[in-house]
Amino acid sequence: MTSSKRHYHITTFGCQMNKADSERMAGVLEDMGFEWSEDPNNADVILYNTCTIRDNAEQKVYSYLGRQAKRKHEQPDLTLIVAGCVAQQEGEALLRRVPELDLVMGPQHANRLKDLLESVFDGNQVVATESVHIIEDITQPRRDSKVTAWVNVIYGCNERCTYCVVPNVRGVEQSRIPSAIRAEMEELGRQGYKEITLLGQNIDAYGRDLPGTTAEGRHLHNFTDLLYYVHDVPGIERLRFATSHPRYFTERLIKACAELPKVCKHFHIPFQSGDNELLKAMARGYTHEKYRRIIDTIRRYMPDASISADAIVGFPGETEAQFENTLKLVEDIGFDMLNTAAYSRRPGTPAALWDNQLSEEIKSDRLQRLNHLGNLKVAERSQRYFGRIEEVLVEDQNPKDQTQVMGRTGGNRLTFFSGDIKELKGQLVKVKITEVRPFSLTGEPVEVKQALSV
Repeated sequence: MTSSKRHYHITTFGCQMNKADSERMAGVLEDMGFEWSEDPNNADVILYNTCTIRDNAEQKVYSYLGRQAKRKHEQPDLTLIVAGCVAQQEGEALLRRVPELDLVMGPQHANRLKDLLESVFDGNQVVATESVHIIEDITQPRRDSKVTAWVNVIYGCNERCTYCVVPNVRGVEQSRIPSAIRAEMEELGRQGYKEITLLGQNIDAYGRDLPGTTAEGRHLHNFTDLLYYVHDVPGIERLRFATSHPRYFTERLIKACAELPKVCKHFHIPFQSGDNELLKAMARGYTHEKYRRIIDTIRRYMPDASISADAIVGFPGETEAQFENTLKLVEDIGFDMLNTAAYSRRPGTPAALWDNQLSEEIKSDRLQRLNHLGNLKVAERSQRYFGRIEEVLVEDQNPKDQTQVMGRTGGNRLTFFSGDIKELKGQLVKVKITEVRPFSLTGEPVEVKQALSV
């Protein structure tokens, strides 16, 4: 199984946590001697890292699996793996539905992939969904970028939002120790990475499960202190983090983000609904007034901060008046990006059992109305960039125009400008913005901050 001629392919569905998990599992496979194949039909090991947050993502997985299951009848040596949240939720039921599968593994088992595969290669059909203590990231991930990287700081989630399946499939919160996080970041800095996104399902909860308290009674470890601890890692020019929960987003964290120059002034803070009764039904643990105060505080410390959010429409029992409260919040705040979704019943969640479900027609109508308003506000927010000089970290070539490169501003706006990717990849470039669109910018390079090797 260590031949360099064997290939693997990973298809990733869902969130940033899944993307980070896929990078770790790719690292395990490459340590075992497998090589990446862009085409799954040329791979000896095919892994689907799955998402169960919404039903359509789950159904897409089964569609992909069906094609490869047919192929396995012709190529018995093909190894089929389902990892991630669908695997955790369905467990052995997946084997009954797709008996061609070799391995079903939940997200907590990503670092155990080598041991699990060795059992598969010994002729076993393996299901690994039991709760485990997540071992440290001992494998060098295969990063999808040479400029930006994900670093997990906390796994799992202790919240019990009534619509969300994540705690059931990702387990309880498990924070990594600060020294391990910093060591991974230092290695990334040595390799030439320039931007790191610190990841957690609920990143503001970081450290609550680690031992120790301060003299003031605070947890000895918390996310604000972690930011201060890792901010000076050599070679790292930018820090981002996701995802935040309004219940735990403090003024102390906001102040730290304002003070620390490497922290990008972009905040992703889901609000889900602008109505207090719905927020209570969702068990979110805050009011729309508290959410507004958080945004006001961010903009008081950082007036130009970029704010993105998530929202759900069509939650069970949502009235037209309650939906209009969500519209009002979006109108009042003006987000730089708004991710929206119609409520989707997920197995094992309280809200899935309620008898006040809304029709698909109502959900679709409200989703369209929210998207229309959200896009208008995003377009308005984009206008402020026109004529400004923004610092852009170059990540790649524009796939639609090879004379251009692309990267992101500190506020997370995708930006295009003329340049040679071979010269500019990994560099911070000052760009004068000459064209604004709702979700991207175009400009002219003004100054390359520094020549950075990647």
